[in-house]
Amino acid sequence: MAGPTTAERGERQKPESGPPRPPLVGRIRRFRRLIILLSAVVLAGAAAVWTLYGSPWLRTEGVQVSGVRVLTAAQVREAAGVPVGSPLVSVDTDAIEARLLRELPRIDSVEVVRSWPHGIGLEVTERTPVLIVGKGAKFVEVDAEGVRFATVPEAPKGVPVLELAVSKGAAARRFPADRLVREAVRIAGDIPDGVARDTRTVKVRSYDAVSLELGGGRTVEWGSAERGRAKARTLLALMKADPGARHFDVSAPTAPASSGS
Repeated sequence: MAGPTTAERGERQKPESGPPRPPLVGRIRRFRRLIILLSAVVLAGAAAVWTLYGSPWLRTEGVQVSGVRVLTAAQVREAAGVPVGSPLVSVDTDAIEARLLRELPRIDSVEVVRSWPHGIGLEVTERTPVLIVGKGAKFVEVDAEGVRFATVPEAPKGVPVLELAVSKGAAARRFPADRLVREAVRIAGDIPDGVARDTRTVKVRSYDAVSLELGGGRTVEWGSAERGRAKARTLLALMKADPGARHFDVSAPTAPASSGS
């Protein structure tokens, strides 16, 4: 077999063609531009960090409180413990929220926001009492979740008094006081608005024996907290049909009764 010709051997020995390598000067220039760019990025980052944490321009100078009704703004600011003078970006908003909920049980929720460039905003939502419980000469406020959140010297206007008149025994062990308070709260939430404004006392004798004492000596036998909306509708219909009645029974809303007219 004939070997490769001289021309073929020459073709194999030719170097591969391709773009010429950039000169050394070009590579050095590109390296310098990269170093300058990276230096600019580092300097910009350092400037941003200094502006946020080290400069006097973005320091916490004031605390704005909104949403308070019973509490005062001063009480909220004191309990919040916002570190005035510290960098605004470093303020721990979660810690402030936790501190407020712990120190002021009247607060149901609070939103802590940064108000650039110098402030912290505290948007407070207070608990609203739906019942009060007598405690000596004072009253304990109870909200719609059954939480006893504050003791006040005077009864809030328009809030019914919860009276627990439960006899001891098996029923009391089955339905402890906290459970009965929650049931009473459910009932308070279902009482029609017009009747609620006239309700003086919610009296709990047992789980399924709850009554309302209204102004003018009128009473409502409500029963348990079950079927609250149906009982509310039935009560309104009864009062409209027999406006002079003194006693209403909606414990069985499909078989209501009124008397004492």
